[in-house]
Amino acid sequence: MIINLGMNWENFYKDNILEYIKSLQSNPFELITLIIDLTLVFFLLYCFFKIVKGSRAWQLIKGITLLIIATWVSGLLNFKILNWILTGIMNMGVIAIIVIFQPELRRALEQLGTNKIAQFFGIDKDLATKTKEDIYKVVIAATELSKAKKGALIVFERDIKIQDISATGIPMYAEVSPQLLVNIFEPKTPLHDGAVVISSNKITAAACVLPLADDKNIAKELGTRHRAALGISKESDSIAVVVSEETGKISVAKDGTLIADVREDVLKKILISNIITKRFASEKKQRKNKLKEWKNKIKEESEQIKENEK
Repeated sequence: MIINLGMNWENFYKDNILEYIKSLQSNPFELITLIIDLTLVFFLLYCFFKIVKGSRAWQLIKGITLLIIATWVSGLLNFKILNWILTGIMNMGVIAIIVIFQPELRRALEQLGTNKIAQFFGIDKDLATKTKEDIYKVVIAATELSKAKKGALIVFERDIKIQDISATGIPMYAEVSPQLLVNIFEPKTPLHDGAVVISSNKITAAACVLPLADDKNIAKELGTRHRAALGISKESDSIAVVVSEETGKISVAKDGTLIADVREDVLKKILISNIITKRFASEKKQRKNKLKEWKNKIKEESEQIKENEK
């Protein structure tokens, strides 16, 4: 049996692998096709496993994989009866897979049918859109907290990282949502006293301790939250949203300056202007400049090649 396996492998190697290598040598363009083909296959497998992972189908995939390996091993070891039984089960496997994965297949087809191609392939929304949605959620939460006169302090991290500040609080790494933010700042709960830090479109930590601004020019009626908001906006480029527990008024601290008593629409405009517009406008400009440089470089190289040919 071992001799047969060796001969089979040798024949497979000669008839398939060596022949394919020779065809690649004669036509190198096939190598590009092979790379694209393998990339697409692995990408589709990745998308499939991403869809089913965490569902009940994930455990079934493990069982099916074990069944395939058992069928292959039984064939290698020449266990004819066992291999016949397992092969029979595998032949009925196509219908079984359709039945087992019916919810996942239905969800995938629904996404394709509703043009949600990006969601089907696991592609997230672009960063600017996601950040804008997070800002809207924070504005909703701040408005709710303001109506209920519940104190809050929410910090948006920008270019200067503030991991040291996040490390002083309770790690969360949660999706930004108005409900969660309102719940965090509920009085007499473990996380309400301190700041929430939002970084990379996630609530990274709550109950964080911020540095306090000690300027003598700060109004005496401003509480600890406002001083903390000013402190973090001076030591970094972060933007802090403050809700006063006494008055319910919303304030924004940026670049060491406090913009007091802002309305909901004004708060939204300030955050979008400073967190999205300035950042992504500069990044877009940088990308355009790099593309322009790249085009000029290609143009110069092509002109140089033409001159050399002459």
